[in-house]
Amino acid sequence: MENAPAARRFAPTALMLGNLVTGCSVLAPAGMLPELASGLDVSIHAAGLLITFGAIVLCIGSPLTAWLTSRIERRILLTTTLAALALGNLASAFAPDYASLLAIRLVMLAVGALYTPQAAGTAALIVPAERRGSTIAYIFLGWSLAAAAGLPLITLIASRYGWRAAYVEIGALGCVSFLFLLMRLPGGLKGAPVDLKTWAEVGRSRIILLLLAITMLQMSGQFVVFTYMGPLLNKLTGAGPDAIGLVFALYGVCGFLGLVIATRIVDTAGPYRTSVLFTCLLLAGMTGWALVAGTLVLMAVAVAVWGLGFASTNSMQQVRLVAAAPSLASATVALNTSVLYIGQAVGSAVGGILFAREQLHMLGFVAVGFVVLAVILVIVTRPRPLAAAKA
Repeated sequence: MENAPAARRFAPTALMLGNLVTGCSVLAPAGMLPELASGLDVSIHAAGLLITFGAIVLCIGSPLTAWLTSRIERRILLTTTLAALALGNLASAFAPDYASLLAIRLVMLAVGALYTPQAAGTAALIVPAERRGSTIAYIFLGWSLAAAAGLPLITLIASRYGWRAAYVEIGALGCVSFLFLLMRLPGGLKGAPVDLKTWAEVGRSRIILLLLAITMLQMSGQFVVFTYMGPLLNKLTGAGPDAIGLVFALYGVCGFLGLVIATRIVDTAGPYRTSVLFTCLLLAGMTGWALVAGTLVLMAVAVAVWGLGFASTNSMQQVRLVAAAPSLASATVALNTSVLYIGQAVGSAVGGILFAREQLHMLGFVAVGFVVLAVILVIVTRPRPLAAAKA
């Protein structure tokens, strides 16, 4: 264990890069829906179901795997998960048809479901309590990078070399991330075991249930539009692959900036105030998209504002859940990830129905409705004065 201090110093970065691979694996179809539809001879709506069905597996798998694997040493668990994601993406590149690609994706994500919540839980084991909030937010930068760099690159590669090449790219990134995590995450880390009593305690907590509802509503609203953002930009403005890739990049870069800002201010402003700020930015961006749909430049501006809130809101949810019940963190973070994926499934399903019916402008307004409900619940969960320090 002579190199433990160095390993521990770089461990958050290794965990963050694992989230980058996870984010790319989950979001990849959104960046190449036209190529998937054309290459697999299916409709864009059917290609979008890769996200919907994947999200259903993820929402079931996250709490289930948290329960089944809670006694496994963290380095073994997380590196094995990254290996499965890498192999799953490489296998996807060779899928002969839509059914095969869907089957590979569902198996891959059933294993990959545990990475994000367990990475957040592992962060709490390797940093002091006073740095826990900012470290968890930092680890979620991986999801921002997946949108900022991963999706635009996926769109670029898929439009020029095909969707199979894009999956090879993600698989190669997964292999690199696996090796880095294996070298940098300290061994011997174990979280608190998750049992049925833990889930019962979670179910009796009003604040935890409300926080989980906020996550679901925030994500449902976003994925009504996000799943079909590329085809929507094409149909509403005539944007081509390069312009769509730039909008994805703008979304991701602003998401990265938003999360960096949230990471900087959360330990002083507090998770609640930080959550209010970025949820309002999320609502402003989604409202902007709904109102200006049809004008590429204005839609891009709306996406930038929306992007500021997309990753930071979820990281604040994680921080608030951990603070609300530290002893239940393994379960609540897993459940938060689960309802995040429920939101993805609900939002992408609703968006798919509207897209298939050519209700292109309606997608934005339905998305706004979900986010308005999320804002209301954020206000409802304002901490009482005596509990403010735990918000």
